Amino acid sequence: MLDQLFELSPNLGLDALFVLLVLVALESVLSADNALALASLSGGLENDQLQHRALNLGLLLAYAMRMVLILTATWVIQYWQFELLGALYLLWLVYQHFISEEYTEGHHHGPRFQSLWQAIPAIALTDLAFSLDSVTTAIALSDELWLVLTGATLGIAILRFMAELFIRWLQEYVHLEDAGYITVGLVGMRLLIRVVDDSLAPPQWLMVSMIALIFIWGFSERTDQSQTIESESDATNNS
Repeated sequence: MLDQLFELSPNLGLDALFVLLVLVALESVLSADNALALASLSGGLENDQLQHRALNLGLLLAYAMRMVLILTATWVIQYWQFELLGALYLLWLVYQHFISEEYTEGHHHGPRFQSLWQAIPAIALTDLAFSLDSVTTAIALSDELWLVLTGATLGIAILRFMAELFIRWLQEYVHLEDAGYITVGLVGMRLLIRVVDDSLAPPQWLMVSMIALIFIWGFSERTDQSQTIESESDATNNS
Protein backbone atom coordinates (compact mmCIF):
# COMPACT_ATOMS: atom_id res chain seq x y z
CA MET A 1 0.00 0.00 0.00
CA LEU A 2 2.77 2.43 0.99
CA ASP A 3 4.85 1.42 -2.03
CA GLN A 4 1.91 2.19 -4.32
CA LEU A 5 1.49 5.57 -2.62
CA PHE A 6 5.18 6.43 -3.08
CA GLU A 7 4.96 5.44 -6.77
CA LEU A 8 2.15 7.93 -7.38
CA SER A 9 4.56 10.81 -7.22
CA PRO A 10 8.36 11.06 -6.96
CA ASN A 11 7.83 13.91 -4.51
CA LEU A 12 6.26 11.53 -1.96
CA GLY A 13 9.10 9.01 -1.82
CA LEU A 14 11.31 8.01 1.08
CA ASP A 15 13.91 10.53 -0.04
CA ALA A 16 11.36 13.34 0.41
CA LEU A 17 10.42 11.98 3.84
CA PHE A 18 14.09 11.94 4.82
CA VAL A 19 14.60 15.53 3.66
CA LEU A 20 11.48 16.58 5.59
CA LEU A 21 12.81 14.94 8.76
CA VAL A 22 16.13 16.75 8.26
CA LEU A 23 14.31 20.07 7.80
CA VAL A 24 12.23 19.53 10.96
CA ALA A 25 15.33 18.51 12.94
CA LEU A 26 17.13 21.60 11.64
CA GLU A 27 14.21 23.81 12.65
CA SER A 28 14.14 22.19 16.10
CA VAL A 29 17.85 22.75 16.73
CA LEU A 30 17.83 26.30 15.43
CA SER A 31 14.58 27.16 17.23
CA ALA A 32 15.95 26.87 20.77
CA ASP A 33 17.63 30.29 20.78
CA ASN A 34 14.72 31.76 18.81
CA ALA A 35 12.18 30.40 21.33
CA LEU A 36 14.15 31.81 24.25
CA ALA A 37 14.37 35.21 22.55
CA LEU A 38 10.61 35.27 21.86
CA ALA A 39 9.81 34.19 25.42
CA SER A 40 12.05 36.97 26.76
CA LEU A 41 10.37 39.51 24.48
CA SER A 42 6.90 38.48 25.62
CA GLY A 43 8.04 39.22 29.18
CA GLY A 44 7.72 42.89 28.25
CA LEU A 45 3.98 42.54 28.78
CA GLU A 46 2.46 42.90 32.22
CA ASN A 47 0.82 39.51 32.78
CA ASP A 48 0.92 35.86 31.71
CA GLN A 49 -2.33 35.99 29.75
CA LEU A 50 -1.10 38.81 27.54
CA GLN A 51 2.25 37.05 27.08
CA HIS A 52 0.56 33.88 25.80
CA ARG A 53 -1.74 35.84 23.49
CA ALA A 54 1.22 37.82 22.15
CA LEU A 55 3.08 34.60 21.38
CA ASN A 56 0.08 33.03 19.66
CA LEU A 57 -0.73 36.05 17.50
CA GLY A 58 2.91 37.01 16.98
CA LEU A 59 3.82 33.53 15.75
CA LEU A 60 0.74 33.46 13.52
CA LEU A 61 2.02 36.65 11.87
CA ALA A 62 5.54 35.20 11.89
CA TYR A 63 4.26 32.09 10.08
CA ALA A 64 2.73 34.21 7.31
CA MET A 65 5.97 36.20 7.02
CA ARG A 66 8.02 32.98 6.87
CA MET A 67 5.88 31.67 4.03
CA VAL A 68 6.44 34.91 2.11
CA LEU A 69 10.17 34.73 2.85
CA ILE A 70 10.37 31.14 1.55
CA LEU A 71 8.39 31.96 -1.59
CA THR A 72 10.65 34.94 -2.34
CA ALA A 73 13.88 33.45 -0.96
CA THR A 74 15.66 33.22 -4.30
CA TRP A 75 15.05 36.96 -4.72
CA VAL A 76 15.70 37.96 -1.10
CA ILE A 77 19.11 36.28 -0.83
CA GLN A 78 20.37 38.45 -3.69
CA TYR A 79 20.12 41.54 -1.49
CA TRP A 80 22.49 41.85 1.48
CA GLN A 81 20.36 44.72 2.81
CA PHE A 82 17.83 42.23 4.23
CA GLU A 83 20.48 40.51 6.33
CA LEU A 84 21.84 43.89 7.42
CA LEU A 85 18.40 45.00 8.60
CA GLY A 86 17.91 41.70 10.42
CA ALA A 87 21.31 41.97 12.09
CA LEU A 88 20.76 45.58 13.19
CA TYR A 89 17.31 44.75 14.58
CA LEU A 90 18.62 41.83 16.66
CA LEU A 91 21.57 43.86 17.94
CA TRP A 92 19.17 46.68 18.86
CA LEU A 93 17.17 44.23 20.98
CA VAL A 94 20.37 43.19 22.78
CA TYR A 95 21.32 46.83 23.33
CA GLN A 96 17.87 47.58 24.78
CA HIS A 97 18.22 44.62 27.12
CA PHE A 98 21.64 45.35 28.60
CA ILE A 99 21.43 49.14 28.90
CA SER A 100 18.00 49.11 30.51
CA GLU A 101 17.72 51.05 33.77
CA GLU A 102 15.97 48.03 35.30
CA TYR A 103 18.90 45.72 34.54
CA THR A 104 20.28 45.70 38.09
CA GLU A 105 16.88 45.11 39.70
CA GLY A 106 16.59 41.48 38.66
CA HIS A 107 13.34 41.89 36.71
CA HIS A 108 12.57 41.85 33.00
CA HIS A 109 14.76 44.49 31.44
CA GLY A 110 14.20 44.02 27.73
CA PRO A 111 11.84 46.13 25.63
CA ARG A 112 8.62 47.09 27.42
CA PHE A 113 5.29 47.03 25.58
CA GLN A 114 2.33 49.20 26.49
CA SER A 115 -0.12 46.95 24.67
CA LEU A 116 -0.49 43.55 23.03
CA TRP A 117 -0.37 45.14 19.57
CA GLN A 118 3.10 46.53 20.20
CA ALA A 119 4.44 43.10 21.19
CA ILE A 120 3.00 41.16 18.24
CA PRO A 121 5.06 42.83 15.45
CA ALA A 122 8.19 42.73 17.63
CA ILE A 123 7.79 38.95 18.08
CA ALA A 124 7.09 38.43 14.36
CA LEU A 125 10.06 40.56 13.25
CA THR A 126 12.39 38.80 15.68
CA ASP A 127 11.34 35.41 14.32
CA LEU A 128 11.81 36.69 10.77
CA ALA A 129 15.35 37.88 11.55
CA PHE A 130 16.18 34.48 13.03
CA SER A 131 14.59 32.77 10.02
CA LEU A 132 16.89 34.40 7.45
CA ASP A 133 19.60 31.83 8.16
CA SER A 134 17.39 28.75 8.54
CA VAL A 135 15.32 29.50 5.42
CA THR A 136 18.47 29.92 3.33
CA THR A 137 19.74 26.57 4.66
CA ALA A 138 16.38 24.88 3.96
CA ILE A 139 16.29 26.17 0.38
CA ALA A 140 19.81 24.82 -0.12
CA LEU A 141 18.76 21.38 1.20
CA SER A 142 15.76 20.92 -1.08
CA ASP A 143 14.41 22.29 -4.35
CA GLU A 144 10.93 21.02 -3.47
CA LEU A 145 8.96 24.06 -2.34
CA TRP A 146 6.25 22.01 -0.59
CA LEU A 147 8.90 20.28 1.54
CA VAL A 148 10.40 23.56 2.68
CA LEU A 149 6.94 25.00 3.44
CA THR A 150 5.95 21.87 5.39
CA GLY A 151 9.19 21.95 7.35
CA ALA A 152 8.64 25.62 8.20
CA THR A 153 5.05 24.90 9.29
CA LEU A 154 6.16 22.15 11.66
CA GLY A 155 9.01 24.38 12.80
CA ILE A 156 6.59 27.13 13.89
CA ALA A 157 4.57 24.58 15.90
CA ILE A 158 7.76 23.37 17.62
CA LEU A 159 8.81 26.97 18.24
CA ARG A 160 5.49 27.76 19.95
CA PHE A 161 5.82 24.74 22.25
CA MET A 162 9.42 25.62 23.15
CA ALA A 163 8.59 29.28 23.79
CA GLU A 164 5.88 28.17 26.24
CA LEU A 165 8.48 26.19 28.18
CA PHE A 166 10.93 29.08 28.23
CA ILE A 167 8.30 31.48 29.59
CA ARG A 168 8.10 29.26 32.67
CA TRP A 169 11.84 28.65 32.89
CA LEU A 170 12.60 32.37 32.72
CA GLN A 171 10.96 32.68 36.13
CA GLU A 172 13.01 29.79 37.54
CA TYR A 173 16.57 30.46 36.35
CA VAL A 174 18.62 33.55 37.20
CA HIS A 175 20.77 33.80 34.06
CA LEU A 176 18.39 32.43 31.44
CA GLU A 177 17.10 35.78 30.14
CA ASP A 178 20.65 37.11 29.78
CA ALA A 179 21.62 33.87 28.01
CA GLY A 180 18.75 34.39 25.59
CA TYR A 181 19.84 37.89 24.65
CA ILE A 182 23.47 36.81 24.32
CA THR A 183 22.38 34.21 21.75
CA VAL A 184 20.36 36.92 19.99
CA GLY A 185 23.56 38.96 19.85
CA LEU A 186 25.49 36.02 18.40
CA VAL A 187 22.92 35.51 15.64
CA GLY A 188 22.91 39.25 14.93
CA MET A 189 26.72 39.37 14.73
CA ARG A 190 26.77 36.35 12.41
CA LEU A 191 24.32 38.04 10.06
CA LEU A 192 26.41 41.21 10.18
CA ILE A 193 29.61 39.30 9.39
CA ARG A 194 27.88 37.60 6.47
CA VAL A 195 27.02 41.01 5.06
CA VAL A 196 30.70 42.02 5.18
CA ASP A 197 32.15 38.70 3.98
CA ASP A 198 30.22 35.44 4.00
CA SER A 199 33.42 33.38 4.18
CA LEU A 200 34.25 34.94 7.57
CA ALA A 201 30.96 33.86 9.18
CA PRO A 202 31.35 31.09 11.78
CA PRO A 203 30.00 27.72 10.60
CA GLN A 204 26.64 26.47 11.83
CA TRP A 205 28.17 23.73 14.02
CA LEU A 206 30.26 26.31 15.87
CA MET A 207 27.21 28.54 16.43
CA VAL A 208 25.21 25.60 17.79
CA SER A 209 28.10 24.64 20.10
CA MET A 210 28.45 28.19 21.43
CA ILE A 211 24.72 28.52 21.98
CA ALA A 212 24.67 25.17 23.80
CA LEU A 213 27.37 26.41 26.20
CA ILE A 214 25.45 29.65 26.78
CA PHE A 215 22.31 27.65 27.52
CA ILE A 216 24.21 25.54 30.06
CA TRP A 217 25.22 28.76 31.84
CA GLY A 218 21.64 30.04 31.55
CA PHE A 219 20.34 26.99 33.41
CA SER A 220 23.18 26.95 35.94
CA GLU A 221 21.47 28.84 38.79
CA ARG A 222 17.90 28.74 39.97
CA THR A 223 16.09 31.65 41.59
CA ASP A 224 15.60 31.69 45.36
CA GLN A 225 11.84 31.52 44.82
CA SER A 226 11.97 28.36 42.70
CA GLN A 227 14.37 26.73 45.18
CA THR A 228 11.99 27.54 48.05
CA ILE A 229 8.99 26.12 46.17
CA GLU A 230 10.95 22.96 45.35
CA SER A 231 12.01 22.56 49.00
CA GLU A 232 8.42 22.99 50.21
CA SER A 233 7.23 20.44 47.65
CA ASP A 234 9.85 17.91 48.82
CA ALA A 235 8.88 18.49 52.45
CA THR A 236 5.21 17.93 51.63
CA ASN A 237 5.97 14.69 49.78
CA ASN A 238 8.11 13.40 52.66
CA SER A 239 5.48 14.15 55.31
